[in-house]
Amino acid sequence: MPDTGALYQHRATRAIQRMVEFAPSTGGLALWIRHEDSPATEGAAPAWTDGTTIYYAPAFEDLSLAEQTGVVAHEVLHVALRHPQRFLDLRRLLGDVDLRLFNICADAIVNSTLGHLSWLSLPPKAVQLNHLLATALDVRETVEVSLLHWDVERLYRAVDDRRMPDEDKPQKGASSKQSGGKSSSAQSDDQATQQGASDQQSSDRTREDGARSAKARSLGASSHADLAPSEEAQGSPEAEAEQAREQSERLLRGHASDGAFSMLRALIADLPQSRTPWEQVLRTRLARALARKPAVSWSRPTRSYIANQGRAGADRRLPFEPGFSPTKAVPRLVVIVDVSGSISTHLLERFCGEIEAIARRQEAGLALIIGDERVRRVEVFPPGRIDLRKIDFHGGGGTDFTPLLEEAEKHRPDIAVVLTDLEGPARHRPRWPVIWAVPKAYADADPPFGRKLVLDE
Repeated sequence: MPDTGALYQHRATRAIQRMVEFAPSTGGLALWIRHEDSPATEGAAPAWTDGTTIYYAPAFEDLSLAEQTGVVAHEVLHVALRHPQRFLDLRRLLGDVDLRLFNICADAIVNSTLGHLSWLSLPPKAVQLNHLLATALDVRETVEVSLLHWDVERLYRAVDDRRMPDEDKPQKGASSKQSGGKSSSAQSDDQATQQGASDQQSSDRTREDGARSAKARSLGASSHADLAPSEEAQGSPEAEAEQAREQSERLLRGHASDGAFSMLRALIADLPQSRTPWEQVLRTRLARALARKPAVSWSRPTRSYIANQGRAGADRRLPFEPGFSPTKAVPRLVVIVDVSGSISTHLLERFCGEIEAIARRQEAGLALIIGDERVRRVEVFPPGRIDLRKIDFHGGGGTDFTPLLEEAEKHRPDIAVVLTDLEGPARHRPRWPVIWAVPKAYADADPPFGRKLVLDE
């Protein structure tokens, strides 16, 4: 029979034992993670992770026990802080994220978090957060202060100043929407086609480092790339939110239990945040608004009135109490899509798929209004026959919500959802509730009324 104990033996076994000996709670985070040996790869890091498993190369065995412990602690915090998954989330949001720069930012946070421990050893040229801030951003802060202020997303956005080689040159045919404002009229089809082709060529070219990116890349040149994000390692949005919550709770409990021996120097700003997926929030809000409500029926009394035979006692009559019957009214949902150019195709597809599923589940009718500074198209769908995949969402002008909301008023909705960047006036305030669905890039914009829902791509 095979030795089942061998299944749990790997190159980092001794290092994990040392972590648990010195920091039982935070070191014990390693016991929640898969560990696997990897075959020899020339030039590979001693260890790396895809967010769920830590892999160890043969070069890991050449390190001293203290150095091995430092490597394992480093990778364990990458997993606990969910850095590979957060890279994928940021890439879906921004489109272009440099993995090497992101890796350097994540390493700086992790190394600074572990720098106070004497029972492990970090590489001599390990990137520290305070050094990265001083070198790339000219920000002078102590390690303790910087760990409280900077998470990996904020740090990466501040460091990444890469540009296209010809980005500083003015482009012909660029609309005022691209330069920060909004055009008062839509681009012609020829201009839109030429601009789309130009954007595609730009996305295929490699960006050049700016001053901050170059300094950060130079500072982290001697460190190994140890983040290997994998789309396959990610689950559903609900599962990812649950994993983030669990990892954050483990880190908080471990830090409180280990005290001065904790692998966290302090409660850092980079702790994973548990966010409820926007799809779940949208389903809940629309389900409440579109639920069929019982109607008052004066043709039949309530059951309590019948049970008492309409009497309160001898020779006393109760006032008539109307009963309730299922309403025959079909719930109505209005969706307004702002096609001024601020919504990505990927986000629009996800949004439309979610709206279809919700309307079908609630057996609701749907009125789709497409527009920018004016209404460009209106589609009305009866319950059960909603198909948004064949709709052409075309526009490109400025944005004015007033005519779009006035058109929505004609359909007497129970609730409306507006997919937009919130850049435009709304001079008509309806009586029905409005949800403003906003991409994360415009999360700081304030809605004129109603409730705001931020959509993560």
